[in-house]
Amino acid sequence: MKVSRKVSLAAGALAALWVAGFVFAARPAAQEQPRMRESIVGKKAGVYFKNVSTSTLKELSVDDFIGAMGVMTDALGLDCADCHPNAGSDQVDWVFDTARKKTARRMVEMVGNLNKEFFGGAQRVTCWTCHHGRVIPATSIALNAVYEAPNSELDDFVPRDPDQPAATEILDKYIAAVGGAQRWGGIRNYVASGSSIGFGGFGGDGEFTIFANAPNQRTVRIQFPQHPDRGISTWVYNGTNGWVNTPRALLENYDLIGGELDGARLEALNAFPGSIKTAMTNWRTGFRRVIGDQEYLTVQGNGPRGSLGTFYIDPKTYLLKRLVRYNPSPVGNVSVQIDYDDWRDVNGVKLPYEYNFYWLDGRYTAKIKDYKFNTTIDPTVFARPKNQ
Repeated sequence: MKVSRKVSLAAGALAALWVAGFVFAARPAAQEQPRMRESIVGKKAGVYFKNVSTSTLKELSVDDFIGAMGVMTDALGLDCADCHPNAGSDQVDWVFDTARKKTARRMVEMVGNLNKEFFGGAQRVTCWTCHHGRVIPATSIALNAVYEAPNSELDDFVPRDPDQPAATEILDKYIAAVGGAQRWGGIRNYVASGSSIGFGGFGGDGEFTIFANAPNQRTVRIQFPQHPDRGISTWVYNGTNGWVNTPRALLENYDLIGGELDGARLEALNAFPGSIKTAMTNWRTGFRRVIGDQEYLTVQGNGPRGSLGTFYIDPKTYLLKRLVRYNPSPVGNVSVQIDYDDWRDVNGVKLPYEYNFYWLDGRYTAKIKDYKFNTTIDPTVFARPKNQ
């Protein structure tokens, strides 16, 4: 019996490995290990991997290619093993061309051609456009759903709503709500310590730590002292460069050089919200959107290389509820979502005590127990991680 997609996602969260939207629960086959540890800097996916031949995907950076694979699996409701024999085990064969992989190549080329011919190269058609979590796209609507609640899917791009306050005004109120730019200007660093909890209770609790140096350095670390074999997972942005080390992932230790680098930069800047307005350009306020039973202000900005960042802000408190960042790929935007909850006063500023991380192949919750400000942080925390 095929494992359900929900169980597959929970298994990804079991390892608590956040790898740019693409998670593997086991190490790749031994014969692939040396290749996976090569530097990816300056290499395109078509060069780094053995058989990436699709015209659009082979031109991606390696980290962006991994994100695109996450888009494809979610759009069809599949997992890695549906295209790569024995994925999730030590016997995985990433190179073998299954019939489904060959079909996927044709579909990716079709998507690119449709966008080029009918939309001037703008991305209007993606894998999700037709598949919606199905291998074979549906052709008819379920009639009992016609008059039910409207479709909950939202456009990634947020158009301006002229009836809403200016984006800069909303961001100024957000900055004031979390303590104001002056107070945040006096914070040179902080360390947040707590626990990570795998989705659905899988994986047990890990030790979760955020190290943040003003204005734009940030490292997230998860480790499991009771299970040292799981290694230490780290996601680093040092103000210029970014790295990921996830011992059980396909790419154990790699550089961020594509869209994920832009996403890491945005999250690092948001760790010190006093200067959040400098994080993106072309800020605009969109129509209000609903999360649960509450409406939120939506403010969106543009980042480098076509990336987007959407901030959902509570109009009552002006605290941040959700950040969704998008990086483009030939098959659809690679999205990462972070929800911020349980805001509390800490030394004159406000910070969340609960983070919920969602990405294309998993999710987990981090609960913070303690924040320490203006402390000593070892500079190596923001250096390139070493393989565990």
